Amino acid sequence: MSTALARANKRFQLENPASDGAGLIESLLVESPEDHAAVEISYEVGDAIIAQNLAWAKELQKQLPAVQLQQLIKADARLDVAHFERMPASSSGYGEDTFGDEFDDEEAGLEMLDPTCLLTVVETLAGLTGGLTFDPAAGEILS
Repeated sequence: MSTALARANKRFQLENPASDGAGLIESLLVESPEDHAAVEISYEVGDAIIAQNLAWAKELQKQLPAVQLQQLIKADARLDVAHFERMPASSSGYGEDTFGDEFDDEEAGLEMLDPTCLLTVVETLAGLTGGLTFDPAAGEILS
């Protein structure tokens, strides 16, 4: 995963990798200073994931093609992706840039944040896994 992400965008800075006992990545922070963004990736597995996938499949059964619905039902793991925007030092109250959810000046924040980092990471992960790209906030599968 790290190699594919580094190849996807040479500007990405990969930080804080955490691996399980077998050396598989459990979490990773992908920073893109030029985009004023970061993406936290975490690998989730277990019964809770299976139950949540079944609930989502039930909600989406009329919207999804049978192949995607079956893929969602069979999934026992997922990669969660969280997108963060870099806060300017002047608005954070600290001496360095930080990541957060809001800007003091909303218009300035919209000018700075570039979704390229998020889109590139999601596209790369989908290509590596052959999995579905699901936006739980919107409740839909993304192509």
